[in-house]
Amino acid sequence: MTITYTARVANARFCGFSKLLLAWKGSIYKVLYKEFLAFFAMYTAISITYRFFLENDQKRYFEKLSIYCNHYASLIPMSFVLGFYVTLIVNRWWNQYTSIPLPDRIMCTLSGGVQGGDEHGRLLRRTLMRYASLSALLILRSVSTAVFKRFPTMDHVVEAGFMTREERKKFESLHSPYNKYWIPCVWFTNLAAGARCEGRIKDDNTYKLLLEELNDFRGKCSMLFHYDMISIPLVYTQVVTLAVYSFFLVCLIGRQFLDPSQGYPGHDLDLYVPIFTLLQFFFYAGWLKVAEQLINPFGEDDDDFETNWLIDRNFQVSMMAVDEMYGDLPKMERDRYWNDSNPRPPYTAATLFVLRKPSFQGSTFDMAIPKEDMHFQPLEEIAENFEESVTRNHNLALFNRLLGSAPSPTGFMGGALRCTSAQLQRLTRVSSDPSFSDAEDEEEKSVGRNNKYDTGNVPMNMNNSSDDNKV
Repeated sequence: MTITYTARVANARFCGFSKLLLAWKGSIYKVLYKEFLAFFAMYTAISITYRFFLENDQKRYFEKLSIYCNHYASLIPMSFVLGFYVTLIVNRWWNQYTSIPLPDRIMCTLSGGVQGGDEHGRLLRRTLMRYASLSALLILRSVSTAVFKRFPTMDHVVEAGFMTREERKKFESLHSPYNKYWIPCVWFTNLAAGARCEGRIKDDNTYKLLLEELNDFRGKCSMLFHYDMISIPLVYTQVVTLAVYSFFLVCLIGRQFLDPSQGYPGHDLDLYVPIFTLLQFFFYAGWLKVAEQLINPFGEDDDDFETNWLIDRNFQVSMMAVDEMYGDLPKMERDRYWNDSNPRPPYTAATLFVLRKPSFQGSTFDMAIPKEDMHFQPLEEIAENFEESVTRNHNLALFNRLLGSAPSPTGFMGGALRCTSAQLQRLTRVSSDPSFSDAEDEEEKSVGRNNKYDTGNVPMNMNNSSDDNKV
């Protein structure tokens, strides 16, 4: 039976989940207590052996081994591996539940689409609905151990009323090496086609709608079959299981309390009971048990799907909808708000607080805007402003292009420095030897010509070094 506790947590309160911690059925305590006791027993056995049965030399060796195991146990990526795996399992678990075929849409279409209040019309609707229920039963019998135990053979299916003996003979005469849950769906389509030819189904749109609902129903049956056939890759499940078990096997040695007199770092206390290691085992191993519970929700665990209950409910509701409720309508009357343009259902004393809350109008309902920003602007001014902004952006782009093509300031500075250096050299040489004046004039002219065609690509330090070489 699925454990339902929704009503107990309907309202958030102080320690609201604490009431759920004492539940036993479907709890983590019931699932994990055997592994937890086994882990604690092994830890205690190793601790007693270390304390009372090992020699001093053996104790020193065991202490080094314990420190080594504790250091390298953190290399196992427990949180990442378990978190991703459990997320995958939970998503798969809910998708499997939404793939369970429900007859509600088909029964409404049958009740409104297949006409006839006589016995033949009643027989058509009940037989069509029974075929759909039979298909769902066959697929649930193939994937659920609880349903298979209830209907272990086809004789039990016939005896339960889902199939007649003649239909069973026809079913078994159709030889196929594959699962034959789809055969009742084919019977459904053939019978619906006959009803369309007889005029029991008035138009093609209704006939099309009926077949679309059947195909959706059959698609969910097929999805359940494929979920049962295609499991999560075995290697992934093995990796997660080995990671958890190997981590805690290493912890049996690495988390032992060592002799404080030896002065090992982190081993100043001797508490005998590894409280946080036990909590870590409870959380990580419990996480793995969650995946183990949800990986196949069609078993007989406490939180597995109630497939037998679904079979009972679906069969009873669908047969009532297409038979007893066909054409059975209550008398139409004017409702109590017939002349009220603003109908408001009453409230009880426990729900009067709802009336005190203002009706939600939207997130921007109370938003304030300055009055000067609330006036509409003429379209002509908007167009002029837009043209000005376009022209300004165009001029700015041209200016940027001109800046990109102009020589760099470094080039101008380098040329000016070279010219100044040449003049200083000429003045110095003239003052010391007048015979050099003609040669220096020619050199100054050549420097001027170089400055005229300089683009600034020569670094300043290289210009200075060339002047120094001239000196």
